[in-house]
Amino acid sequence: MKKADVKELILSAKKAKGLGWEEIASKIGMSPVWTTSVCLGMNSAPKEKADMLVALLALPEEASAVIQECPNKIWEQAVPTDPAIYRLYEIVGVYGETAKELIHEKFGDGIMSAIDFEMTIEKKENPKGDRVVVTLDGKFLQYRAW
Repeated sequence: MKKADVKELILSAKKAKGLGWEEIASKIGMSPVWTTSVCLGMNSAPKEKADMLVALLALPEEASAVIQECPNKIWEQAVPTDPAIYRLYEIVGVYGETAKELIHEKFGDGIMSAIDFEMTIEKKENPKGDRVVVTLDGKFLQYRAW
């Protein structure tokens, strides 16, 4: 069994049980972003959380070991064509250099960690149209000189 196999089992079980990502995350005591990423195969889970996912979704027992495996984080295509994902690429393309300049001005020469990192996605109601609020919260890692 591979990560892609477990991903398909998870998506099928999620649909069959009528569960949302927020509900699944709540039941295992983790954030929706982390939980969804694990379920889609892009992160690994500690044994306790993997076992909880397997039990919650009634997956085969061997799925737990796969959920615990370190992922191979590669993408099949250079720029995704799915509009929701493509817009994130567009934002980085338009505002990436701006973000870099502001990070360097505020923190110095370095980057935001994608390892010591949290992300939240929230809905903000607005009479002109609901808003998507994406918060990226990563530790600053300063480049070192040697």
